[in-house]
Amino acid sequence: MKCPFCGHIEDKVVDSRESREGDAIRRRRECLSCNRRFTSYEKIAEIPHKVIKKDGIRENFDRQKLMLGITKACEKRPVSNNQLELLVDELELFVHESSDRERSTTEIGEMLMERLRQLDKVAYVRFASVHMGFTEQEFMAELRELLEIK
Repeated sequence: MKCPFCGHIEDKVVDSRESREGDAIRRRRECLSCNRRFTSYEKIAEIPHKVIKKDGIRENFDRQKLMLGITKACEKRPVSNNQLELLVDELELFVHESSDRERSTTEIGEMLMERLRQLDKVAYVRFASVHMGFTEQEFMAELRELLEIK
């Protein structure tokens, strides 16, 4: 670590502590040349989780964007905010569990449709019609299937 006072690159660590938030290590250092003390902080460099869109573009995972889409699908439906939060938590965990830190929007959308189908059929159809880009015939076929399943 380079001394901020004299520029010497050798020092000794006098004290190390975890930060209050637990997301960094605070190190108190002493320069071996000028004997002045300074503090350094060590943090883990986060690699953002990504989603791969249908056109191949990669974007950072955005929990709020996901919540907005689900909220629109569930608008005026008997689905509580708590249920929505739990659903978004599950989807976020799904993205975070990916070994290569990315998931396709297709994978996320399919998982979401499966959960919405169990939670509220109208919300499912709303979301699926946008996600799948249903034609009018496909939309009607999906509605017929849902009505038959009951």
